[in-house]
Amino acid sequence: MLMKQKVLCVWCTCFLGLILLSLHALSQDLNPGSSWIRINLMGYQPQSVKVAVWVSKEKKEQPEKFDIIEMGTGKVVYSSRNVKPFGAYGPFKTSCRLNFSDFKDAGRYFIKVGNTLSPEVIINKNVYQHTADFALRYMRQQRSGFNPYLKDSCHTEDGYTMYGPMPDSTVIDVSGGWHDASDYLQYATTSANATYHLLAAYRDFPQVFSDQYQTNGLEGKNGRADVLDEANWGLQWLLKMHPKKDWLFNQIADDRDHKGLRLPTKDDVDYGKGKKRPVYFANGKPQGLGKYQSRATGTASIAGKFSSAFALGSRIFSTDAPYAHLLQSKSKSAYAFGLKQPGVQQTAPNRAPYFYEEDNWTDDMELAAAELYQMTGGKKFLTQAAGYAAQEPVTPWMGADTARHYQWYPFHNFGHYEIAKTKDKLILKNALTYYKEGLDKVWQRAKQNAFYRGVPFIWCSNNLTASFVIQSYLYHKESGDNSYEELAQANFDWLFGCNPWGTAMVYGLPAAGDTPQDPHSAFTHLFKYPIDGGLVDGPVYGSIYKNLIGITLYQPDEYAEFQSDLVVYHDDFGDYSTNEPTMDGTASLVYLLAAYDSRANAEPAQFQKDHGAIIRGKTNEKKMALMFTGHEYADGIPQINKTLNKHGIKGSFFFTGDFYNNPQFNPFIKSLKTSNHYLGAHSNKHLLYCDWTKRDSLLVTKTAFQADLDANYDAMKRFGIEKKNAPLFLPPFEWYNESVATWTADAGLTLINYTPGTRSNADYTYPEMGKRYVGSEEIYQSIVDREAKEGLNGFLLLLHAGTDPRRVDKFYNKLDELIIYLKKKGYNLVTVNDLLGK
Repeated sequence: MLMKQKVLCVWCTCFLGLILLSLHALSQDLNPGSSWIRINLMGYQPQSVKVAVWVSKEKKEQPEKFDIIEMGTGKVVYSSRNVKPFGAYGPFKTSCRLNFSDFKDAGRYFIKVGNTLSPEVIINKNVYQHTADFALRYMRQQRSGFNPYLKDSCHTEDGYTMYGPMPDSTVIDVSGGWHDASDYLQYATTSANATYHLLAAYRDFPQVFSDQYQTNGLEGKNGRADVLDEANWGLQWLLKMHPKKDWLFNQIADDRDHKGLRLPTKDDVDYGKGKKRPVYFANGKPQGLGKYQSRATGTASIAGKFSSAFALGSRIFSTDAPYAHLLQSKSKSAYAFGLKQPGVQQTAPNRAPYFYEEDNWTDDMELAAAELYQMTGGKKFLTQAAGYAAQEPVTPWMGADTARHYQWYPFHNFGHYEIAKTKDKLILKNALTYYKEGLDKVWQRAKQNAFYRGVPFIWCSNNLTASFVIQSYLYHKESGDNSYEELAQANFDWLFGCNPWGTAMVYGLPAAGDTPQDPHSAFTHLFKYPIDGGLVDGPVYGSIYKNLIGITLYQPDEYAEFQSDLVVYHDDFGDYSTNEPTMDGTASLVYLLAAYDSRANAEPAQFQKDHGAIIRGKTNEKKMALMFTGHEYADGIPQINKTLNKHGIKGSFFFTGDFYNNPQFNPFIKSLKTSNHYLGAHSNKHLLYCDWTKRDSLLVTKTAFQADLDANYDAMKRFGIEKKNAPLFLPPFEWYNESVATWTADAGLTLINYTPGTRSNADYTYPEMGKRYVGSEEIYQSIVDREAKEGLNGFLLLLHAGTDPRRVDKFYNKLDELIIYLKKKGYNLVTVNDLLGK
């Protein structure tokens, strides 16, 4: 294997020697060997929290500043003293966090601290685009039954029953599903959880998934998102594992599977029944056909997982009525199966003491009950879900130093999110409190080190990390509280290189980055087949690693200088504890990547956009917004404010810096602010950004645009209007192009424009303009006509706060009549930020 860290350093040095010759400080050795800068190797979205971690193996003074250098030019484009010092961690004696969240310019860069240089830093809103689909490659490759990667079938004769109400060795067809990790055992525990994650990923982020594969996993479109094909593959197997209302199976095969390297299609392990493998019935009792047994106490843990996957599946596949009805029926019977035997159905070991030691079950039944409530509307299910939630408010590993293997599983509780969505005030409050408490427990540990690492280094620590970020995402989505966003981003970044080893933990992602090359997988070890998208187990405590059975490294450790007594990670086939990819962890990663990808275009799909600006809100809601712009004139504001207040309506006002800076207009602005109307930006000097006839031709540079915009917000600050409270930008002349939209996003703002279809924006015209002049009656009638023809749902209706004195026929005098008409038509008039959820 290549010594990846050293190769990276050599490349950086050589490259910068070419582009930065003029900078003498950088012509020396840029990576002296004792200090490193760790980053997210995939990149950062412009609006996200962005932090790198500087570490050193020497006892050094903390750096006071850092620079960001543009890759193409070698210019320093950003410098900051936002450096947060920490002490020793793992192999490092010194460390600190370098926060560059306020640098939002898309591009490719390096971070420089002293003579230490980072790998390439990418900032782009689409850095995570298609990554969720990429992770699905591993899921398809793990299929049992027909395997589309190998284009061959395996384990088609599964299996014969054990521990069930039927005679042992009864033949039953349970072929299909996914193999677990890099072994060929199959567990309903992990498979049901994986199925739920895939279904939830499509439910929450359908827009990020594509259709490139058929139902059988082979290339070719089938008119359905690939994530649904994969989720359905899981559902089909779960149906086989729950063939009758009082039959539910938990596992196929056991650790007798561990007999050396082979592809699944060449699996020759003999369990005494030819090619058939044992199928373990969920009987709620300890199981194990060999030396070791589980500590099972019931069936609720596994039954709840079945039930929630079936219930969500019935809603996702609702257009296929027979299938949806079948899944609904199976969800109810699985839930009933769990009610009969509260407790945990652990997996069954045989020759070795390793098994999934799940010790909690109320979280599974909570999610099942919540999904049954969503599916049926039955209030009893919501009551039961809330009761289960109270029994385990926080997933127990959160805040703990350690846990047994899969002791608290799933690693985050989707049930709290599902009951929060019911909007019952007390249930919502409790669910968010539960989530927050768990996040805070991790934060209390994480805040003590530069990587913000509060997740314990137990087996599958990467799975716990992915789950923690998902819980953070769900909490933020429902609560709006961003207190843990930097912590969440740190954990996400950890998975992609911002960790002591500087390596991503997903095979092949990013393509040009340092990722696992020698995972514990027969696919790669025997045949060099890539296992694209597979999330490896992740680092473990040094104490765990030293006490595992049968571990040996096959190659020199390229990360040797980054190992420590605290924690180790090896990119080596021989380390099954840190470098084995897992199917369920990868399914969680699919959800997580979809969530982060969706942030690039956070506006709901119902929003209409033009040249990168939002021009209309949701058309399925009878809401609209009245917008008023101002630059030179303010004569209408007293009448407009009086009319809006009369009807209890809040308007949206977008003024230029010249308007805000005009002393004559100060009373008007203060009166609007007192009335709690939305006050926003409209540029400083009312610049024309692009040519009227050739829209792609820019008339300003990005630097000039940004300076003008900054001046606009500086003027607004005098009235106590902060940028964070005015994130919407209406361009001057309502004229812009894609470049302006991108610049606006890079500035942390959202570009908007009026909805076309009426003549409302012509209320600034006056008779001397000839044919361009539009009278108030004509403007009013255009709005009425548009409403009658197509409706005004989601409309951003643009008017002016004042007009040229030559216009005597002021349209703002008809505002009262217009509002009365719109209210009679049933429209709810709201501010633009309320309409767009900003």
